[in-house]
Amino acid sequence: MTTLVDRDLSPIAPLEWVLLAAARRSKLLDYLPAIYSGDDFLNRFLCIFEDTLTPLQGLADNLHYYFNPMMTPPDLIPWLATWVNLVLDESWDLEQKRKLIHNAADLYSRRGTRRGMIEYLKLYTDTEPEITEYVDGMVLGPETFLGVNTTVAGRERHSFTVTLRLHGMTEEQIASKEVSIRRIIETEKPAHTAYRLNLLTNGNGHDKDTAKPGQRAGQGGTGD
Repeated sequence: MTTLVDRDLSPIAPLEWVLLAAARRSKLLDYLPAIYSGDDFLNRFLCIFEDTLTPLQGLADNLHYYFNPMMTPPDLIPWLATWVNLVLDESWDLEQKRKLIHNAADLYSRRGTRRGMIEYLKLYTDTEPEITEYVDGMVLGPETFLGVNTTVAGRERHSFTVTLRLHGMTEEQIASKEVSIRRIIETEKPAHTAYRLNLLTNGNGHDKDTAKPGQRAGQGGTGD
């Protein structure tokens, strides 16, 4: 029998359409009494409904995938974000947005905690940050770094330092990411706290600290 594929997508004559339709049997006939199985008109009539209902049935069978942020079509990502009260940052790529929506409930339960901030920043940067809280007095140890998590004159209370290593990026890319990083920190940190952000790169073979010592955490400048 002649088919669309056999004719290599060439125009099909009306007679061939009739032949194709006659060779097709509607699956809906299986739900009717056997007496109707040989009715050619009813078979072709039911094919109309089958062609209409089959795509809808496929949609219903796979509906749960549309509510999975890791599998839903990209066009539904912003709509799905509203389910967890998220306003997506357009600077995030699609994969980052999917992961954020997927982890939103867990992040909400940890908001205001060190663990919650680490997980949120890791989702965006794909790098685990180091978060160091300041304590009264001077505590010396293997992780003590003067000017990063230790000062001679002391620091204000309720403050902390976030250190991130962003390697293989240009200054423009780092500047762009810094805006989003600060937005995440401001959202996730306790309201009464202040912070200092250190962005470390190795563009010239050594780490570069973008934070400016002496500035109040979280205010002005490139590295607050």
